[in-house]
Amino acid sequence: DFTKIYHIDLKGNARTSGERRRKEGGNIFDDQIRVGVGISFFIKKAEPKSEATEVWIYSIDDYLKARDKKEILTRFGDYTNVPMKQVAIDAKYTWLTEGLHAEFETFIPMGTRETKSAQGEVDDVIFKTYSSGIKTSRDVWAYNSNLNTLNENMSRTIQTYNAEVDRWRREEQGSNVDDFVMSDEKEIKWSETLKRNLRGGKTTAFSQKKVRASLYRPFTKSNLYFDRMMNERVYVFPSIFPTPETEAENRVICVSGLGHDIFRCHIANRITEYKFSNSSNGGTQCFPFYTYDEDGTNRRENITDWALDQFRSHYEDDAITKWDIFHYVYGLLHHPDYRERYQANLKRELPRIPFTSDTGSKSSTGFWKFAKAGQRLSEIHVGYEDVPEYPLTFIETPDMPLDWRVEKMRLSKDKTQIVYNDFLTLDGIPPKALAYRLGNRSALEWLIDQYRVKEDKRSGIINDPNREDDPQYIVKLIQKVIAVSLETVEIVAGLPGLGISEKESVLGTR
Repeated sequence: DFTKIYHIDLKGNARTSGERRRKEGGNIFDDQIRVGVGISFFIKKAEPKSEATEVWIYSIDDYLKARDKKEILTRFGDYTNVPMKQVAIDAKYTWLTEGLHAEFETFIPMGTRETKSAQGEVDDVIFKTYSSGIKTSRDVWAYNSNLNTLNENMSRTIQTYNAEVDRWRREEQGSNVDDFVMSDEKEIKWSETLKRNLRGGKTTAFSQKKVRASLYRPFTKSNLYFDRMMNERVYVFPSIFPTPETEAENRVICVSGLGHDIFRCHIANRITEYKFSNSSNGGTQCFPFYTYDEDGTNRRENITDWALDQFRSHYEDDAITKWDIFHYVYGLLHHPDYRERYQANLKRELPRIPFTSDTGSKSSTGFWKFAKAGQRLSEIHVGYEDVPEYPLTFIETPDMPLDWRVEKMRLSKDKTQIVYNDFLTLDGIPPKALAYRLGNRSALEWLIDQYRVKEDKRSGIINDPNREDDPQYIVKLIQKVIAVSLETVEIVAGLPGLGISEKESVLGTR
């Protein structure tokens, strides 16, 4: 539509962290907003254009404060004085191609929207379908560490919702639903889907069968009220973990969705929350090994027959199974070189999986190393509660009664201790344990953040992770996650090389 496009990138994105956040500098609107800011000029000729559009970009320097950015704009005066640089637009119409690697496009996609919606057998992908994590739009109500608290909360809010439906039926149907519904967040949290259900006159009833075990964050179990009516989006999960029994056999590889700040990957054997593998931009995308009918029957392998043929053919090894490919993918997604080299690509599309070779040939040796590493990683990441505890030193405060209860833990400045509560400090945390990172936090830091007593100010709901039936659960969990972290770091360090040339991938053009 346009002949020329000029863009000035003023940065200032506060939804980043670490060195990236410092580079973004101050926001041009004096930190009144958190998103990055840009100025765009779109120029369109009066007559129809025949030539390709030119795109010109100027990015302001890193680390600048807001006042410095304003001074620069004032000095430019006019957009024609800005030292723009013309950028090349790739085949996918991407303007900003810095850091993108062309060979990434030759790898096999984990999944695509096209194959996800296709009927029958599909080609060109590893996984037939995938799903975002659950988005409830009312996490405070629909999740809770304490089963009784969750039941009470959901029973109360369902009663409130049904009463509102009854009142809606008796009122004029032309009423504006936003103005109509009660807005007391101590009784209910509204969302677009719930309002739509109200307009349709749909009611519901609390059912204990809908309460499921879930993973809210890495290594953080919670109880979830899993229900299409009371969850804003359930996506494909009713076909991934339709019943508790399917949790014993199914696994999902969960990766950061598009637009993430830091790529991360984890695995689960139960329903996961939308931000499970991505705490900031984007959401979690989950790739299951099995899918089912929603009653738990008709189990199907989700890795395509086409992918199995491709791996067996490339490596000339018919011993490769779909579970081997599943574990290969999980192992490879942990490779530091893969994550670093393709970090720009991974922000724009879901992971693509290359054939690797640590010998420079089509030998399956490298494949099996990744597959075995991925299998062990999946075992300890899913079964972290069964891993032996790492030995820590328990420092008890003299003259204080024994106390295993957590309110809010904190890590010491040197990160060798966790102040568990006033009674107990856990000492002897090895530095390597913090090297296993899931995004901008280590696994241990995720644990410290999530396992604390939280009170939601709007609803007054309390989420208390302490267990009356197992008072030492949290302290043991800390020791287990440290052990998992150490083994993960060791496994990742032992992964073979990718064996991929940046100019020509091992896979080549398919």
